[in-house]
Amino acid sequence: MSNLLLVDDDQELCLLLKEYLQTEGFNVTLAHNGDEGANLALNNDFDVIILDVMMPVMNGLDALRKIRDTKRTPVLMLTAKGETVDRIVGLEMGADDYLPKPCNPRELIARVRAILRRTTETTTTHSPMADEIRVDDLFIQVKSHAAFYQETPVTLTGAEFTVLELLMRSAGEVISKEVLTEKALNRKLTPYDRSIDVHVSNIRKKLSALGANKELIINIRGAGYMLTRQQ
Repeated sequence: MSNLLLVDDDQELCLLLKEYLQTEGFNVTLAHNGDEGANLALNNDFDVIILDVMMPVMNGLDALRKIRDTKRTPVLMLTAKGETVDRIVGLEMGADDYLPKPCNPRELIARVRAILRRTTETTTTHSPMADEIRVDDLFIQVKSHAAFYQETPVTLTGAEFTVLELLMRSAGEVISKEVLTEKALNRKLTPYDRSIDVHVSNIRKKLSALGANKELIINIRGAGYMLTRQQ
């Protein structure tokens, strides 16, 4: 049974979502402000954290920042409908995905299960050699979700790692944002959805901080993204 942490100040909504999630086989812990949620996240092991942005005491973005200081637990942000800035900021700070409120409980469960599939799936469809992928100075170990640039570890969220893995498996080839969204986030790309753009931007920043060329991952306008080969 997967353990979820749901952090939202709307207590009535939390109870309804908890009941719904429990009927789907999830174990749910509730928190009603960002500070309480962050402390629970840091002192317990959850499979997924569902984190609302607008909360008292500590908002969801500050809670996410606190969590990401030490934990890589997948985080699904709940954002007010139309608040594009909150979604982008959340992704830039390390959220794995977002869902606008008010949300359909079925869509919430679908997003949670997509995150769980991404973080727990095995790579039995690949040959054993494919579990370790090297492209020039980049090296990843798929089963352990470990990434390295010139042997220096790169700290990536689950979504970022999956995006990088997909780009490395097809190094030198363009992958469309539609394909990246479906394979990395397990959902369809929707209009104005910038999730993949932000995840790629985060990967670039982390690799650039270690000395990688900013053109290591390039955007082919209207086509998608490509990991370039340097040799």
